[in-house]
Amino acid sequence: MIHIPDFAHATTIQIIFCVLAFITVITAFLAIFSRNPIHSALYLVICFFTIAGHYLLLNAQFLAIVHIIVYSGAIMILFLFTIMLMNLNKQNEVHKPRITRLGAIVSFCLICIVLILVFINSKPIEGEYIATGEDYQSIKVLGHVLLNEYMVPFEFASILLLVAMIGVVLLSKKEKTEK
Repeated sequence: MIHIPDFAHATTIQIIFCVLAFITVITAFLAIFSRNPIHSALYLVICFFTIAGHYLLLNAQFLAIVHIIVYSGAIMILFLFTIMLMNLNKQNEVHKPRITRLGAIVSFCLICIVLILVFINSKPIEGEYIATGEDYQSIKVLGHVLLNEYMVPFEFASILLLVAMIGVVLLSKKEKTEK
């Protein structure tokens, strides 16, 4: 039996969560389905801000601020530079054949089915939860964990962003035409 929540007795936090979740899902779909790449990037920024709102609801203020600075700031600036460098015009856009579209739709549906089945068949974590007592909201503890235990993945992420930026510049370069 499906339980439908009673919104007459909902707390303020639950209402804010529902509004943020609705805006997050809508802007994510708009970012995907918008034909204008600049509009897609702006919808993605709104989506990032609403995700930061979810972090605030979870009392993770530091994570919310870092999310806004890193994703809504730096990453979106890279996306906008990429869009501007690629100069996506409607006249130059290559139309995809129907078989490619059909393949994309079938792949999307299969991935959705697999994710839904994994979600339905998942079981709750059993056993005791061992709390370490460390407060990961502390910037000192978070910096210590990030730069000691997770130093290699942290550096891999920075190298990945650098390679992506170099790739964008190389892809956007136009070949010189000989006269």
